[in-house]
Amino acid sequence: MEVAGALRTAREMGLVACTRCTRVWPAGTGRCARCGQRLHSREPKALQRVWAFWAVGLMAYVPANLWPMLETRTLVSTQHSTIVGGAVELARHGNWGIALVILTASVAIPVGKFLAIASLALGVRHGSALPQARRQQLYEVVEYIGRWSMIDVFVVAILASLVQLGAVAQVSPGPASLFFALSVIFTMLSAQGFDSRLIWDAEPAPLAPPLPGGRPA
Repeated sequence: MEVAGALRTAREMGLVACTRCTRVWPAGTGRCARCGQRLHSREPKALQRVWAFWAVGLMAYVPANLWPMLETRTLVSTQHSTIVGGAVELARHGNWGIALVILTASVAIPVGKFLAIASLALGVRHGSALPQARRQQLYEVVEYIGRWSMIDVFVVAILASLVQLGAVAQVSPGPASLFFALSVIFTMLSAQGFDSRLIWDAEPAPLAPPLPGGRPA
């Protein structure tokens, strides 16, 4: 007997939704008649793809922070700046706002994305203390902020195009810019490869029976 007000998923009702146009079809339909997308009740090997892209993004993020992001050449010297080193240098010159933006976009957000994607994937496999609605919101936040992680690469590209004074001064991207861009791309692919419907498949953990006297276990 169905409990009044209980939520039922499309899978339980014998339906499958198109992930491209969101049209709903009966379960077993091979392709969406509206957009031609192949239909899956759950994406096959979704978690494997998530972990593969996640691992590559993490491997690219390490040299992105260790190697120079920006190379500045003048008549008398050549300066190499990493992401954190450049932000510290900006802060020393009083540009605290810009330094904070760079640290947030280039360090805090990427690390937060790595942790969030890993927690979502582990939650699907092993369960999570977070409610399903909160995990869905976390997934949507990760997808939304992914596009803003490239701000550091954009800053390097703008500086490299503007500061070109021949032999006097020249700014060029360092090797870390390539690895940082790859890290952002692969973490975005990891987030997009995650099938958020898996969040709702796991049943909530049953409540422990109360102890004698009315106290919960």
